[in-house]
Amino acid sequence: MTRINANTNQFREWIKIILFHLCLVVLSAILFALSFPNPVFIKGVSFLAWFSLIPILFVISRHNLPACAGWGAIYGFTAYNLFNYWLGNFHPLAGAIVSGVYLVYLAAVFALFKLAVILFPKRGYLLQWIIWLAYEYLSTLGFLGYPYGVLGYSQWQVIPLIQIAAITGVWGVSALVAFPSFWISEIITKEFTQRHIEPSPRGTKDIKEILKILLETMIKKADRLSGICWAASLALALVFGFINMKDFSSSPNVQIALVQSNTDPWLASRAQAPFLIAEGYRKDLNNLIRLSNEALGSEPKPHLVVWPETAFIPRIYWHSIYRDDQISWGIVRDLLAYLLEQDVPFLIGNDDARMDRSRNPDAGQKHRVDYNAAMLYENGINTAVYRKMHLVPFTEYFPFRRQFPWIYDWLVNADTHFWEKGEEKTIFKLPEFSFASPICFEDSFGYISRDFTRLGANVLVNLSNDAWADSLTAQYQHLSMAVFRAVENSRSMVRSTISGQTCAIDPNGRIIEMAPPFKETWLNISVPLYNGSTIYTKHGDFTGIFFVILLVIILILGALWCTIKKTMRGA
Repeated sequence: MTRINANTNQFREWIKIILFHLCLVVLSAILFALSFPNPVFIKGVSFLAWFSLIPILFVISRHNLPACAGWGAIYGFTAYNLFNYWLGNFHPLAGAIVSGVYLVYLAAVFALFKLAVILFPKRGYLLQWIIWLAYEYLSTLGFLGYPYGVLGYSQWQVIPLIQIAAITGVWGVSALVAFPSFWISEIITKEFTQRHIEPSPRGTKDIKEILKILLETMIKKADRLSGICWAASLALALVFGFINMKDFSSSPNVQIALVQSNTDPWLASRAQAPFLIAEGYRKDLNNLIRLSNEALGSEPKPHLVVWPETAFIPRIYWHSIYRDDQISWGIVRDLLAYLLEQDVPFLIGNDDARMDRSRNPDAGQKHRVDYNAAMLYENGINTAVYRKMHLVPFTEYFPFRRQFPWIYDWLVNADTHFWEKGEEKTIFKLPEFSFASPICFEDSFGYISRDFTRLGANVLVNLSNDAWADSLTAQYQHLSMAVFRAVENSRSMVRSTISGQTCAIDPNGRIIEMAPPFKETWLNISVPLYNGSTIYTKHGDFTGIFFVILLVIILILGALWCTIKKTMRGA
């Protein structure tokens, strides 16, 4: 009986420890989500990002490699469900796909964390830090590239700190933000291991004891050299930030009117009757014209009027050429008549449909191919077009139709609107300035705005539609990444969005002015023109690439060293 009771008590203690570790994993996921814009703190609590990984790192220090992969999977799934909860409004599959992808990603990452400690017992936390930074960069590449959740973006309001993005891109900011989690976690792990302490949820007394041990250890036994290097790097980054911030009071300015129509333009297309669809399209057009006229009547007079992504749904080019739908053609004709009367250029988000037999052999669809486009109209004439090149995976683009036809059919049946990828990096040229127009998701990637800047863009003009999310959190998360595009390339950026956050950002990353979200409105904003170049513009994501290369070299050397040691022991 005594033995049974002992086993029962041991089992209960094991369950308590597992539950406590699960609580730590969830805590880490919560800290991660709160670091970015979220429903509780709408602009995010950037300071939390510096310590958000500590709980999960402590947990994996107590487990073997397979268990670490399991905890990483739980963390990835939980963190991204909390962080990107609004994806469920985007598409039935979006939330499941993103959380599933990061479940796999983080399982692999945390398994590598454990491997880092096995290969380098004394300084494994430094390799863990490099693994995290390489993972952040790699997670933004390829078909599944998704930049949401890169730790550096949590600092979007810390203007002096993010100035180093002009050198390193967001990756340098991430390096500074991530390091404290790994450094402090190493201190905690070693001390608890030496004292043979296994914390469990027994009350506040234990928590106080844990905090006391942590503070004592950080003072006496911390790896001071790496801590000093990090502190010096942080100090240098802040000094650079304050020095690098520019005064644009004497710079030439350009005046841009940004329209925010505050309606999901795709809602009209889902009406049950054709006349209701046309009625919805015409209502949206009338609202856009009214808001534009108000902006044009303001002073000083704008050099450009910008409408958001797909603000006008009827296909302007298609209906102008083929006129197979007289109702839609009538609406397009009214728009073109309005634009013909204007002496100010308009940049309009629209579905640029073209007939292309090579891309769509289906005669039943009239060989139509659709591009998500930004169209420049001058005196009623379309003078230039940019077609979105980096499409949202699964919801705008799925290139594996032949390999996975069942996934493609599933997406189509879920009312997915696929676009064709654009191929030309268009620079729009006006007498006053030149600009480029990354569309929606594209301002989340550094390389796109960098390419536009290298090709001569003086201003970045983003067209977005986040109305589908019905979430202020989603709109602020999107904005937080756009801020970095301005800093990286030292260019002003303006954003015309359907429902928010319509705003102007100066080359220092400061928001000059922002329209209230979820409101029909407009902004007529003066933004500085600056043509200076940055290291990031010249050399791109070399920092992220450096972390990937460094990781590969260290892992290879670590594996070789372990093999050599085993061989020597065997001999």
